[in-house]
Amino acid sequence: MANAIVGASSVTPTRGGEVHPHRMSRAGGVRPSVRLGVVVREGEEAVMSGVGGFDGPKVTPEYASAIGRAAYLWGWPLVNLHNRRVFMEQLPAPGLLAGIVPAGPPGTIGMLRDYIRPEERVVACPNQDVVYGFGVLDAQRGPSVVQVPDFGDRFWVYQVVDQRTDSFVELGKMYGTAPGFYLLAHSSWDGEVPAGITGVFRHDTRSGVVIPRVFLDDTEQDRTAVAPLVDRIGMYPLSEFDGTAKVFDWANAPSYGGDTATGDQGETQWVDPEAFFPALGEVLEEVPPRPGEEALYGWFRSLLEAADRDTTIADTLRRTAVETDAVVKQLFEFRNIGLPAPHHWTTQRNGAAFGTDYLSRTAIGKSNIFVNTPNETAYYYQDLDESGQRLHGANTYTVRFPSGELPPVQGFWSLTVYNKHHFFHPNDLDRYSLGTKNQDLNYSDDGSLTLTVGGPAPTEAKLLANWLPAPDDEFTLYLRAYWPDQTILDGTWQPPSVESSKR
Repeated sequence: MANAIVGASSVTPTRGGEVHPHRMSRAGGVRPSVRLGVVVREGEEAVMSGVGGFDGPKVTPEYASAIGRAAYLWGWPLVNLHNRRVFMEQLPAPGLLAGIVPAGPPGTIGMLRDYIRPEERVVACPNQDVVYGFGVLDAQRGPSVVQVPDFGDRFWVYQVVDQRTDSFVELGKMYGTAPGFYLLAHSSWDGEVPAGITGVFRHDTRSGVVIPRVFLDDTEQDRTAVAPLVDRIGMYPLSEFDGTAKVFDWANAPSYGGDTATGDQGETQWVDPEAFFPALGEVLEEVPPRPGEEALYGWFRSLLEAADRDTTIADTLRRTAVETDAVVKQLFEFRNIGLPAPHHWTTQRNGAAFGTDYLSRTAIGKSNIFVNTPNETAYYYQDLDESGQRLHGANTYTVRFPSGELPPVQGFWSLTVYNKHHFFHPNDLDRYSLGTKNQDLNYSDDGSLTLTVGGPAPTEAKLLANWLPAPDDEFTLYLRAYWPDQTILDGTWQPPSVESSKR
């Protein structure tokens, strides 16, 4: 079973299957003066609460189920981030979950100093090209300052998203960002920006996520070189800002126990369908409606108010959440989502800029949450070989990049193998991806590069250098292109086919 985070008010991770009871209620806040509903014919047993402020007897279970399904698909990523913030509130200081995953209480981040370990289960589809950091925002705690050191020629990007998983900052090498101190503040904050702050970014949701990514060559020399840079990355409350750069000892960051961060199967269950609707009530207070979403919020609020009054409606919503979660689970498979590309690859073009594309927002949240914006990173997903068969470790595959046709990037590229849960497959080489970071890739005489995936390990050294181990099970290939060139953005460049040779 996957690890589980259950309930809007729970901070104790548990294994999947455990249910915590929650009252179907909303967080405190100003109720809308007008609630929206449906008009029913005379004599029908129930009416929707609230056309023009009029309160009818109750919402029908049928209506609750229909609107509840829409609410689940709309709200899944927002509840996900809400629950991540609630969980992080229990941490006393920045550190590492289970000694592996960077984390910290809201308003701070933890940092790694090397690639993330394969046991990680907090975020699906991690990469092993960068040194990661991770932290969450909480507008109720006030603004936070993120510290950006001078990375020189090294590729780096700080991803900062709001509770909708949409980006609201531009911090990275592709933006020409200057070293300094950057303030992350809620749109309602009207405090004074102190001297020494380099720039200010505003967001309008309570929660958010900050993920620094710093490129790292797979060499001991580069691990040594990146360490002092990483130790100057941090995030802390504005109240702790004094205009001088802080130095952090991330090599000795405290470790916090628990099984949330690790495991041998799927991602931590940040959204428990049994507890979804209580959390949604809080989310509606934390995330304001975008223009045009006011009616949607009215429907969802009326639904929760009806559930507060009527246990039948509350039970209907719980059942609906469980049923709709089965739909969301199908969005986990990359072949079911995104835009089609040649050779059975799929891709997406609005990551971290979803707007009102709610289905894509939830699909990306379920399959590989926290993607960068398209100008920062292009992603290509592959579940199938060239003949349309599911990738499986019973076969050996080749991916050949002709001369001059490697992914055109100004940052880096990589090809990663994930198991059927979208995590790394432990192997004797401790190798999970190949790409720019690898100094020992072997090119053919014609300048092409052929990577081999799965099957037995090659015995010849130059072939072994180009080989990616795969599980003896279904798996996925995942191609990243950080700081992509225009030929990727306009679709001129496409990834090559994945060819199979059965054992």
